[in-house]
Amino acid sequence: MPLLTKDFDYHLPEELIAARPLKERADSRMLVVHRDSGKIEHRLFRDFPEYLRPDDLLVLNDTKVIPARVFSDDGKTELLCLDRLSPLEWRCLVRPGKRMKLGRSVNVGGISGTVTEVFENGDRLIRWESLVDLETHGHLALPHYLGREDELADRERYQTVFAREEGAIAAPTAGLHFTPEMLEKMTHAFLTLHVGVGTFRPVSAELISDHVMHSERYLISSETAQRINSAGRVVAVGTTVTRVLESLRIADPKSRIAEKDQRGETDIFIHPPYEFGVVGSLLTNFHLPQSTLIMLVSAFAGKDLVFEAYRKAVEERYRFFSYGDCMLLI
Repeated sequence: MPLLTKDFDYHLPEELIAARPLKERADSRMLVVHRDSGKIEHRLFRDFPEYLRPDDLLVLNDTKVIPARVFSDDGKTELLCLDRLSPLEWRCLVRPGKRMKLGRSVNVGGISGTVTEVFENGDRLIRWESLVDLETHGHLALPHYLGREDELADRERYQTVFAREEGAIAAPTAGLHFTPEMLEKMTHAFLTLHVGVGTFRPVSAELISDHVMHSERYLISSETAQRINSAGRVVAVGTTVTRVLESLRIADPKSRIAEKDQRGETDIFIHPPYEFGVVGSLLTNFHLPQSTLIMLVSAFAGKDLVFEAYRKAVEERYRFFSYGDCMLLI
Protein backbone atom coordinates (compact mmCIF):
# COMPACT_ATOMS: atom_id res chain seq x y z
CA MET A 1 0.00 0.00 0.00
CA PRO A 2 1.50 3.38 -1.00
CA LEU A 3 2.68 5.55 1.86
CA LEU A 4 1.05 8.95 2.23
CA THR A 5 2.69 12.11 3.53
CA LYS A 6 -0.02 12.36 6.18
CA ASP A 7 1.08 8.96 7.52
CA PHE A 8 4.12 10.75 8.95
CA ASP A 9 2.19 13.36 10.91
CA TYR A 10 2.17 13.73 14.68
CA HIS A 11 0.91 16.25 17.20
CA LEU A 12 3.51 18.53 18.78
CA PRO A 13 2.58 21.15 21.38
CA GLU A 14 4.09 24.44 20.26
CA GLU A 15 5.76 25.03 23.64
CA LEU A 16 8.03 22.01 23.02
CA ILE A 17 9.77 23.75 20.11
CA ALA A 18 13.14 24.94 21.42
CA ALA A 19 13.49 28.59 20.42
CA ARG A 20 16.97 28.88 21.93
CA PRO A 21 19.77 26.49 22.83
CA LEU A 22 20.57 25.27 26.31
CA LYS A 23 23.40 27.01 28.13
CA GLU A 24 25.67 23.97 27.71
CA ARG A 25 25.70 21.94 24.49
CA ALA A 26 26.05 18.52 26.10
CA ASP A 27 23.21 19.09 28.58
CA SER A 28 20.67 18.03 25.94
CA ARG A 29 18.52 15.02 26.65
CA MET A 30 18.93 11.94 24.49
CA LEU A 31 16.21 9.44 23.67
CA VAL A 32 17.85 6.07 22.95
CA VAL A 33 15.98 3.66 20.69
CA HIS A 34 17.09 0.02 20.42
CA ARG A 35 15.94 -1.18 17.01
CA ASP A 36 16.26 -4.89 17.74
CA SER A 37 14.29 -4.98 21.00
CA GLY A 38 12.17 -1.84 20.73
CA LYS A 39 13.50 -0.67 24.10
CA ILE A 40 13.44 3.10 24.66
CA GLU A 41 15.66 4.86 27.21
CA HIS A 42 15.76 8.42 28.51
CA ARG A 43 19.33 9.63 28.92
CA LEU A 44 21.48 12.75 28.59
CA PHE A 45 23.71 13.43 25.61
CA ARG A 46 26.68 13.28 27.98
CA ASP A 47 25.96 9.53 28.17
CA PHE A 48 26.44 9.12 24.41
CA PRO A 49 29.95 7.54 24.68
CA GLU A 50 28.48 4.67 26.71
CA TYR A 51 26.71 3.43 23.58
CA LEU A 52 29.79 3.33 21.37
CA ARG A 53 31.71 0.14 20.58
CA PRO A 54 35.52 0.04 20.38
CA ASP A 55 35.45 -0.36 16.57
CA ASP A 56 32.81 2.33 15.92
CA LEU A 57 33.57 5.27 13.66
CA LEU A 58 31.65 8.50 14.19
CA VAL A 59 31.10 10.38 10.91
CA LEU A 60 30.26 14.09 11.23
CA ASN A 61 29.36 16.88 8.82
CA ASP A 62 31.88 19.75 9.05
CA THR A 63 29.92 22.23 6.94
CA LYS A 64 29.89 25.79 8.27
CA VAL A 65 26.75 27.92 8.26
CA ILE A 66 27.14 31.27 6.52
CA PRO A 67 25.06 34.38 7.34
CA ALA A 68 23.36 34.07 3.96
CA ARG A 69 20.31 36.29 4.51
CA VAL A 70 20.82 39.90 3.45
CA PHE A 71 18.56 42.92 2.95
CA SER A 72 18.81 45.67 0.39
CA ASP A 73 19.91 49.08 1.62
CA ASP A 74 16.38 50.42 1.11
CA GLY A 75 14.93 47.53 3.12
CA LYS A 76 12.54 46.53 0.35
CA THR A 77 14.23 43.34 -0.85
CA GLU A 78 15.40 40.23 1.00
CA LEU A 79 17.97 37.91 -0.55
CA LEU A 80 19.01 34.45 0.59
CA CYS A 81 22.42 33.67 -0.89
CA LEU A 82 22.17 30.00 -1.79
CA ASP A 83 25.28 29.21 -3.78
CA ARG A 84 28.37 31.13 -4.83
CA LEU A 85 28.96 30.29 -8.50
CA SER A 86 31.98 32.59 -8.91
CA PRO A 87 33.69 35.18 -6.69
CA LEU A 88 31.14 37.86 -7.66
CA GLU A 89 28.10 35.74 -8.57
CA TRP A 90 25.53 34.29 -6.18
CA ARG A 91 22.45 32.25 -6.88
CA CYS A 92 19.82 33.84 -4.63
CA LEU A 93 16.28 33.33 -3.45
CA VAL A 94 14.71 36.79 -3.65
CA ARG A 95 11.64 38.20 -1.89
CA PRO A 96 9.58 39.75 -3.35
CA GLY A 97 10.67 38.17 -6.62
CA LYS A 98 8.53 40.45 -8.79
CA ARG A 99 10.78 43.39 -7.91
CA MET A 100 13.90 41.68 -9.22
CA LYS A 101 13.37 41.09 -12.91
CA LEU A 102 16.20 40.41 -15.36
CA GLY A 103 18.51 43.43 -15.49
CA ARG A 104 17.24 45.00 -12.25
CA SER A 105 19.77 46.06 -9.63
CA VAL A 106 19.88 45.99 -5.84
CA ASN A 107 22.29 47.58 -3.37
CA VAL A 108 23.65 45.80 -0.29
CA GLY A 109 26.17 47.62 1.88
CA GLY A 110 26.63 50.18 -0.88
CA ILE A 111 27.55 47.48 -3.41
CA SER A 112 25.37 47.09 -6.48
CA GLY A 113 24.24 43.72 -7.78
CA THR A 114 22.41 43.02 -11.03
CA VAL A 115 20.11 40.13 -11.94
CA THR A 116 21.80 38.41 -14.88
CA GLU A 117 19.65 35.28 -15.01
CA VAL A 118 16.27 34.07 -13.75
CA PHE A 119 16.20 30.33 -13.13
CA GLU A 120 13.22 28.11 -13.86
CA ASN A 121 12.39 27.76 -10.14
CA GLY A 122 12.46 31.54 -9.63
CA ASP A 123 15.95 31.86 -8.15
CA ARG A 124 18.06 34.78 -9.43
CA LEU A 125 21.70 34.88 -10.45
CA ILE A 126 23.08 38.15 -9.14
CA ARG A 127 26.43 39.56 -10.19
CA TRP A 128 27.96 42.04 -7.73
CA GLU A 129 30.30 44.90 -8.57
CA SER A 130 32.58 43.79 -5.73
CA LEU A 131 32.54 41.30 -2.87
CA VAL A 132 29.63 41.59 -0.44
CA ASP A 133 30.83 40.88 3.09
CA LEU A 134 28.22 38.48 4.46
CA GLU A 135 29.85 38.48 7.89
CA THR A 136 29.10 42.20 8.13
CA HIS A 137 25.82 42.50 6.24
CA GLY A 138 24.35 39.01 6.50
CA HIS A 139 22.03 37.32 8.96
CA LEU A 140 21.64 33.64 9.75
CA ALA A 141 18.61 32.12 8.02
CA LEU A 142 17.16 30.57 11.16
CA PRO A 143 14.31 28.09 10.69
CA HIS A 144 10.90 29.77 10.65
CA TYR A 145 9.61 27.62 13.51
CA LEU A 146 11.98 29.35 15.96
CA GLY A 147 9.66 32.33 15.68
CA ARG A 148 12.40 34.95 15.99
CA GLU A 149 15.16 36.79 14.17
CA ASP A 150 18.80 35.77 14.58
CA GLU A 151 20.81 37.15 17.49
CA LEU A 152 24.52 37.55 18.09
CA ALA A 153 24.61 34.40 20.23
CA ASP A 154 23.35 32.35 17.28
CA ARG A 155 26.60 33.01 15.41
CA GLU A 156 28.25 30.63 17.88
CA ARG A 157 25.45 28.28 18.89
CA TYR A 158 23.87 27.66 15.46
CA GLN A 159 27.24 26.23 14.45
CA THR A 160 28.97 22.99 15.39
CA VAL A 161 32.28 23.25 17.25
CA PHE A 162 33.95 21.40 14.34
CA ALA A 163 32.51 23.50 11.48
CA ARG A 164 35.16 24.48 8.92
CA GLU A 165 33.85 24.26 5.32
CA GLU A 166 31.73 27.35 4.58
CA GLY A 167 28.59 26.95 2.51
CA ALA A 168 25.56 25.82 4.52
CA ILE A 169 22.31 27.75 4.87
CA ALA A 170 21.24 25.64 7.86
CA ALA A 171 23.18 23.80 10.54
CA PRO A 172 23.63 20.01 10.66
CA THR A 173 21.84 20.05 13.98
CA ALA A 174 22.77 16.61 15.35
CA GLY A 175 26.32 17.91 15.62
CA LEU A 176 25.35 20.88 17.80
CA HIS A 177 25.43 18.75 20.96
CA PHE A 178 29.15 17.92 20.80
CA THR A 179 31.84 19.72 22.77
CA PRO A 180 35.53 19.62 21.79
CA GLU A 181 36.27 17.64 24.95
CA MET A 182 33.74 14.93 24.07
CA LEU A 183 34.82 14.70 20.46
CA GLU A 184 38.52 14.23 21.17
CA LYS A 185 37.71 11.06 23.12
CA MET A 186 35.88 9.46 20.17
CA THR A 187 37.16 7.94 16.94
CA HIS A 188 35.73 10.19 14.26
CA ALA A 189 35.99 11.37 10.67
CA PHE A 190 34.46 14.19 8.66
CA LEU A 191 32.65 14.72 5.39
CA THR A 192 30.93 17.84 4.10
CA LEU A 193 27.35 18.36 2.98
CA HIS A 194 26.23 21.95 2.60
CA VAL A 195 22.71 22.01 4.01
CA GLY A 196 20.54 24.03 1.65
CA VAL A 197 17.24 25.87 1.81
CA GLY A 198 15.47 22.72 0.65
CA THR A 199 15.75 21.35 4.17
CA PHE A 200 12.98 23.81 5.17
CA ARG A 201 10.67 23.02 2.27
CA PRO A 202 7.62 20.92 3.21
CA VAL A 203 6.48 17.84 1.35
CA SER A 204 3.48 18.93 -0.73
CA ALA A 205 2.80 15.66 -2.57
CA GLU A 206 0.06 13.41 -1.19
CA LEU A 207 2.06 10.28 -2.02
CA ILE A 208 5.61 10.37 -0.70
CA SER A 209 6.75 8.59 -3.86
CA ASP A 210 5.71 11.70 -5.83
CA HIS A 211 7.93 14.06 -3.80
CA VAL A 212 10.83 15.66 -5.69
CA MET A 213 13.82 15.87 -3.38
CA HIS A 214 16.13 18.89 -3.29
CA SER A 215 19.82 18.37 -4.08
CA GLU A 216 22.74 19.38 -1.87
CA ARG A 217 26.49 19.55 -2.47
CA TYR A 218 28.83 17.14 -0.72
CA LEU A 219 32.54 16.40 -0.42
CA ILE A 220 34.28 13.37 1.07
CA SER A 221 38.00 12.57 1.13
CA SER A 222 39.62 9.26 0.26
CA GLU A 223 40.98 9.12 3.81
CA THR A 224 37.48 9.32 5.31
CA ALA A 225 36.28 6.69 2.82
CA GLN A 226 39.08 4.32 3.82
CA ARG A 227 38.26 4.74 7.50
CA ILE A 228 34.57 4.08 6.83
CA ASN A 229 35.42 0.85 5.04
CA SER A 230 37.70 -0.37 7.83
CA ALA A 231 35.34 0.56 10.69
CA GLY A 232 33.24 -1.99 12.49
CA ARG A 233 30.09 0.12 12.73
CA VAL A 234 29.49 3.50 11.13
CA VAL A 235 27.68 5.92 13.44
CA ALA A 236 26.22 8.75 11.36
CA VAL A 237 25.86 12.06 13.18
CA GLY A 238 22.78 13.42 11.48
CA THR A 239 20.60 12.85 8.46
CA THR A 240 22.97 14.87 6.27
CA VAL A 241 25.80 12.39 6.86
CA THR A 242 23.38 9.52 6.32
CA ARG A 243 22.25 10.86 2.95
CA VAL A 244 25.83 11.27 1.70
CA LEU A 245 26.98 7.84 2.83
CA GLU A 246 23.96 6.03 1.45
CA SER A 247 24.33 7.94 -1.83
CA LEU A 248 27.90 6.66 -2.15
CA ARG A 249 27.29 3.01 -1.24
CA ILE A 250 28.65 0.51 -3.73
CA ALA A 251 27.80 -3.12 -4.50
CA ASP A 252 31.03 -4.60 -3.16
CA PRO A 253 31.13 -7.18 -0.35
CA LYS A 254 34.53 -5.86 0.82
CA SER A 255 33.85 -2.10 0.75
CA ARG A 256 31.05 0.23 1.74
CA ILE A 257 32.05 3.17 -0.48
CA ALA A 258 34.74 3.85 -3.09
CA GLU A 259 38.08 4.86 -1.56
CA LYS A 260 38.70 8.08 -3.46
CA ASP A 261 38.07 11.81 -3.14
CA GLN A 262 34.50 12.48 -4.22
CA ARG A 263 32.43 15.62 -4.65
CA GLY A 264 29.04 16.08 -6.21
CA GLU A 265 25.37 16.57 -5.44
CA THR A 266 22.89 14.19 -3.88
CA ASP A 267 19.12 14.23 -4.11
CA ILE A 268 18.61 10.84 -2.46
CA PHE A 269 15.22 10.52 -0.79
CA ILE A 270 15.33 7.82 1.89
CA HIS A 271 11.95 6.60 3.08
CA PRO A 272 10.37 3.26 4.00
CA PRO A 273 11.07 0.67 2.75
CA TYR A 274 14.84 1.12 2.44
CA GLU A 275 17.76 -1.18 3.25
CA PHE A 276 20.76 0.71 4.63
CA GLY A 277 24.14 -0.32 3.30
CA VAL A 278 26.60 1.94 5.14
CA VAL A 279 25.06 3.48 8.26
CA GLY A 280 24.77 1.21 11.30
CA SER A 281 23.67 3.71 13.94
CA LEU A 282 22.18 7.19 13.74
CA LEU A 283 22.26 10.21 16.04
CA THR A 284 19.69 12.81 15.04
CA ASN A 285 17.49 15.58 16.40
CA PHE A 286 13.69 15.42 16.40
CA HIS A 287 12.17 16.39 13.07
CA LEU A 288 9.09 18.19 11.80
CA PRO A 289 5.87 16.27 11.15
CA GLN A 290 5.49 15.07 7.54
CA SER A 291 9.11 16.00 6.72
CA THR A 292 11.52 14.01 4.56
CA LEU A 293 13.78 13.70 7.60
CA ILE A 294 11.25 11.92 9.78
CA MET A 295 10.68 9.63 6.80
CA LEU A 296 14.42 8.86 6.70
CA VAL A 297 14.47 8.06 10.42
CA SER A 298 11.39 5.86 9.95
CA ALA A 299 13.21 3.95 7.23
CA PHE A 300 16.14 3.38 9.59
CA ALA A 301 14.29 2.18 12.69
CA GLY A 302 10.81 1.33 11.47
CA LYS A 303 7.90 3.75 11.32
CA ASP A 304 5.94 2.28 14.24
CA LEU A 305 8.93 2.31 16.60
CA VAL A 306 9.96 5.83 15.59
CA PHE A 307 6.48 7.24 16.15
CA GLU A 308 6.23 5.45 19.49
CA ALA A 309 9.54 7.12 20.43
CA TYR A 310 8.19 10.51 19.32
CA ARG A 311 5.03 9.94 21.35
CA LYS A 312 7.15 9.28 24.44
CA ALA A 313 9.34 12.30 23.68
CA VAL A 314 6.25 14.53 23.64
CA GLU A 315 4.95 12.87 26.80
CA GLU A 316 8.29 13.44 28.56
CA ARG A 317 8.45 17.00 27.21
CA TYR A 318 11.64 16.75 25.23
CA ARG A 319 12.75 19.87 23.36
CA PHE A 320 12.19 19.61 19.60
CA PHE A 321 13.89 20.62 16.33
CA SER A 322 17.13 22.49 15.62
CA TYR A 323 17.96 23.73 19.12
CA GLY A 324 16.27 20.78 20.79
CA ASP A 325 17.23 17.40 22.21
CA CYS A 326 18.43 14.39 20.27
CA MET A 327 17.68 10.76 19.56
CA LEU A 328 20.12 7.86 19.21
CA LEU A 329 19.01 4.89 17.12
CA ILE A 330 21.15 1.79 17.64
